[in-house]
Amino acid sequence: MVQDVELKVEGLKKYFPIKRGIKSVMKRESPRFVRAVDGISFEIRKQQIFALVGESGCGKTTTGKLIMKLIEPTEGRIFLRGQDVSHLKSKEENLRYRKMVQMIYQDPFSSINPRFRVYDVLEEPLIIHGIGNSRSEREEMIHHALELVRLTPPEEFVSRFPHMLSGGQRQRVAIARTMILNPEFVVADEPVSMLDVSIRAEILELLRRLRDELGLTYLYITHDLSTARYFSDWIGVMYLGRIVEMGEVDMVIDNPLHPYTRALLEAVPEPEPERKEIIKSLPIKGEVPSAVNIPDGCRFHPRCVYAKMGLCDTKHPEMIEFERNHYVECHLVGKI
Repeated sequence: MVQDVELKVEGLKKYFPIKRGIKSVMKRESPRFVRAVDGISFEIRKQQIFALVGESGCGKTTTGKLIMKLIEPTEGRIFLRGQDVSHLKSKEENLRYRKMVQMIYQDPFSSINPRFRVYDVLEEPLIIHGIGNSRSEREEMIHHALELVRLTPPEEFVSRFPHMLSGGQRQRVAIARTMILNPEFVVADEPVSMLDVSIRAEILELLRRLRDELGLTYLYITHDLSTARYFSDWIGVMYLGRIVEMGEVDMVIDNPLHPYTRALLEAVPEPEPERKEIIKSLPIKGEVPSAVNIPDGCRFHPRCVYAKMGLCDTKHPEMIEFERNHYVECHLVGKI
C-alpha cells in the first residue's frame, strides 16, 4: 500500500457565532461563539481508513463538512496531496475539488431525492461535472456504478424510485452516486448507523473492497467503536472539538491512554448470556460542557475521575507521541 499523505489538516478550527439579542448589543457584550472544532491536526495516508469517533456534538461531522468545503474554516489549513485547499475561491476550483472529494451521507432516506429514479440520481453528478458526451455513454457509466455496488442486474434498478428500495439498497445507490465520479478521497459520515445491524457488515465490506479496487482513501466518521475497529486502520478520538487520542486502531482500543477513550470503551455493551444484567462503573462523571464555555485547562477535567486539581484545571495538555504511532493529549498519561 502506498503511504503518501493524501490529506493533511493543520490547526483546523470552526467557530459558529451566536446571534446576540438587543440587550447584548446595547450592553456591548463581546460576541460569543460555539467552538465546534478547536484546533485539530492529523494526516490520512493514501488508501488509509481514518476513523473519527466521539459523542454527538464533539465536532466530528463539522470536521467532515470542513474537509468537504461545505463550510469555510475559521482558522487552520487543509492540504490535499500537498496542495493547500483551505480557501478555494473560483467556481472551477471548487467544482474540481468536489469531484475529487466526495461524501457518503448518514441517512439514505433523506440524502436521495424521492422524486428521482435511480437513473436520475446517478446521472445528476455526471451532468453537473460535464462527464459523458451522450446519454448512452452516461448510461454505461451508471450501469457500471450499480455493478460496483452489487446492484445487479442494473437494468432492474435504474427505473426504480427510492421508496421501492430497501434501506441497504438505498445506501448502495448513494455509494454508487459517490463512486461514479471516480473520487480520490471519500468522507463517510456514519454510513451504516441508519441501517439494520444485519447488513452493516456488508456495507462496510463493500466500502473496503472499493477502497482496494479503486485506490480510495476514507475519513470514516462514527460514534460506534466496534465498527471503527472492524473497518479502520487509524483512529482519532474527539472530545469537545479536540482530538484527545489518536493512533493505530488496535493500539488505541487495546491500550487506551486517555480517560475519555476508556469511558467510551466501557460504554460498549458486551453480551454475557449467563448474566441477566451487566453493570459497569464508567470512569466518567457529569455532562458534556457547553462548546460556548469551554473549561480552562484540559477540557475533559470536569468529568475526569483522575483529574489532578492545580494541573488539569489550569494547563491545557499538549498532544504527545507516548509510544510509536500512539498520540494522546493528557497530563496524567502513563500515571493512571
